[in-house]
Amino acid sequence: MAMAGAHRPGPLKQQNKAHKGGKHSGSSQRRAGGRVPVKAQPRRRLRDLSRVDRRHQALQLRRQRKEAVLAEKRSLGSRDGPPHLVVVVLLHSRAAAQDTLRLLQSQDSAVVHMNEGRAGGFTLLCPRLKQRWRFVTAQAGDLHTVLDLAKVADSLLFILDPVDGWDSAGEHCLSCLFAQGLPSYALAVPGGTDLPPKKRIDARKKLAKAIEKRFPEAKLFPLNTEQESSLLLRHLSTQKQRHLAFRDRRAHLLAYTAEFVPGQESDLVGTLKVSGFVRGQTLDVNSLVHIVGHGDFQVSQVDAPPDPLSLNPRVVKGQKRSQDMEVQEDPVNGTDEMEEDVKVLMKADPSKQESLQSEVVPDPMEGEQTWPTEEELQEAEDSLKANRRVVKVPKGTSKYQAAWIVDDGEEGSEKDDDEDDDIDDDLMEEAVSQEGESSEEEPGEEESETMTVSECLRDDQYDEKMEEDEQMLERYKQERMDEMFPDEVDTPRDVPARVRFQKYRGLKSFRTSPWDPKENLPRDYARIFQFQDFSRTRKHLFRQIEKEETEGASVGWYITLHVCNVPVSVMESFKEGKPLVLFSLLPHEQKMSVLNFLVRRHPSNTEPVRAKEELIFHCGFRRFRASPLFSQHTSADKHKLERFLRPDAALVVTVYAPITFPPASVLLFKQRSNGMHDLIATGSLLSVDPDRIVIKRLVLSGHPFKIFTKTAVVRYMFFNREDVMWFKPVELRTKWGRRGHIKEPLGTHGHMKCHFDGQLKSQDTVLLNLYKRVFPKWTYDPHVPEPVPWVRSESALPEQEVEME
Repeated sequence: MAMAGAHRPGPLKQQNKAHKGGKHSGSSQRRAGGRVPVKAQPRRRLRDLSRVDRRHQALQLRRQRKEAVLAEKRSLGSRDGPPHLVVVVLLHSRAAAQDTLRLLQSQDSAVVHMNEGRAGGFTLLCPRLKQRWRFVTAQAGDLHTVLDLAKVADSLLFILDPVDGWDSAGEHCLSCLFAQGLPSYALAVPGGTDLPPKKRIDARKKLAKAIEKRFPEAKLFPLNTEQESSLLLRHLSTQKQRHLAFRDRRAHLLAYTAEFVPGQESDLVGTLKVSGFVRGQTLDVNSLVHIVGHGDFQVSQVDAPPDPLSLNPRVVKGQKRSQDMEVQEDPVNGTDEMEEDVKVLMKADPSKQESLQSEVVPDPMEGEQTWPTEEELQEAEDSLKANRRVVKVPKGTSKYQAAWIVDDGEEGSEKDDDEDDDIDDDLMEEAVSQEGESSEEEPGEEESETMTVSECLRDDQYDEKMEEDEQMLERYKQERMDEMFPDEVDTPRDVPARVRFQKYRGLKSFRTSPWDPKENLPRDYARIFQFQDFSRTRKHLFRQIEKEETEGASVGWYITLHVCNVPVSVMESFKEGKPLVLFSLLPHEQKMSVLNFLVRRHPSNTEPVRAKEELIFHCGFRRFRASPLFSQHTSADKHKLERFLRPDAALVVTVYAPITFPPASVLLFKQRSNGMHDLIATGSLLSVDPDRIVIKRLVLSGHPFKIFTKTAVVRYMFFNREDVMWFKPVELRTKWGRRGHIKEPLGTHGHMKCHFDGQLKSQDTVLLNLYKRVFPKWTYDPHVPEPVPWVRSESALPEQEVEME
């Protein structure tokens, strides 16, 4: 009975958690006896570091970074590293160059001087300090020389005027140097001792105030005595080196000597033997080299001649011999003397050597096939019948012409792209230019009949300037109209709008509507290279540079490069005193692709710059000319074309150019009619991406004629009934935010009834947006003419003197 009446728990009985004895972390660690699983060790150790261990780890990291900086300072200019290359930049026409160089040379008796007559510099060897220096002088007005030397310089030494600091040419030079990337620098002020003491103090205060804006926290070094020059040298050797990413990842050198050996076939092309110290990275003989301003070349072999700037005092004869070689104008004799000591380091391997091919050669027959069989012909006929589509073309077009217009969109789009900014899209502008031409021609003929020869010459010269002024005024008008009425064009009266704008399409939404990046590509896209994943390739290459040791000439070695198939003009420019700068190229950097630069208008330039104008690019270590596109910088997949370089926003510049791996700075110049180069924009390389879609927008405008509740009659957008029917599917919008669509045409003169989402105002404007993808022109030219030296203006000098008085 007792068993039958026993209590049994129901389904709602409380279930307490069981005690997990011995499963917490402390007991498991005691049971393990100090043994830790291999996989869990790094994570647990990092997580469970004590406070003392974390401090110790941070201290070790700080020490490692400090040791790396000290090692870099010690290697620069030492026995094992390259000489400390200092570029002396004169920022004022009155800056005392010779006095500065003389003071730097006269250190003490332990310094060895080696004059370089051709390069306009000298070398200092200090065995006591175990330091060696190379000084090269560059005038601020010689823009290419300054920028090329700054690409490879360890330090820049700016020479300022004690009263004015820098003039207009120096200001222009500083703007370009800051945009390109500034290495370590120092500011020296020679002279000023002839001024009275009070004026000297006032001038120094004024100069320090002006320098604060350009060089915050920079120290001014007076340079009038040997002691002051010693302090300046010590500052240059001990200051922290600033890194430029585009040169630190590539081997580069500044030519110390060069020799040209003409080829067997022609004297105009031959082998250039360039000697210098390797900097940046290890130089591989199989990689290509880029001679700045001259192009890409292959290297056949690398030699190891004796170091002409050795710090070893025992090799006095070798030093003297190398000094004689440097002073001689004909470098062949100097190299003949040392041929017995030259040993070949490495020769190029044809199987591993990089190719100079920069473009893909498209095969016009690629994708073609042999004559089709009868079965294939029948299949094609059946598919044509099944997929036949109706295409609207101009009246009177034959079947052959209709097929050609639809299918061969590449040539037509190229022609339209070439002219759309200049003629096709702005018919008013075309009429204005035609009127201007006719009005210019008529008075020219009358003047030639009545005036004498001398007066004609003067007036022609004057009229040239007037024509430039008129062209500039017209550009200002166009830029102003584009700001007030962005992308708006007038509908042509003589050509149907459906024919004039047949390559444009309407989009439901510019932001979200899809656009295939591979659709209707131009023929130039068959010539370029494209990466499957550019960022992944770039990361892989940079990881290889940092971790893997490449075979070749190490940093600090004095070598001779045998560069193949170099034109004789390279040697001629070197003899004229121009610097010869070489950069080794990373893989793929000789190949053409589509480069996108993110730039901002430079505040010193206010003239209108139109898209597709020829500009001069300084990208990293390259110089070239091209006609770019401008587009908005957004995170969307489509980017609107800008017709002018905007002064108030960052824009993306798209151009065909050789591949360059970012980071790389970019400077945009525009050449004046007198040969001077104006800096118009600065920025950096954004991407190498041919799939970046640049969309050109056209806006057709109409005016409400009769307004009802939500409908309105709109006129002046089209001028015939067929155009209204053709553009009926495209959505309308107004300047005041209404949206709508075309319901039906009214009459035969382009009036149309439109329905909107609200009532229009009589002063509102109805807009219709059309879109077309555009591509840059293939106008890449690697040969950039030397700029005319910048005109120095010292108009502020009298005012400054008056103020000081």
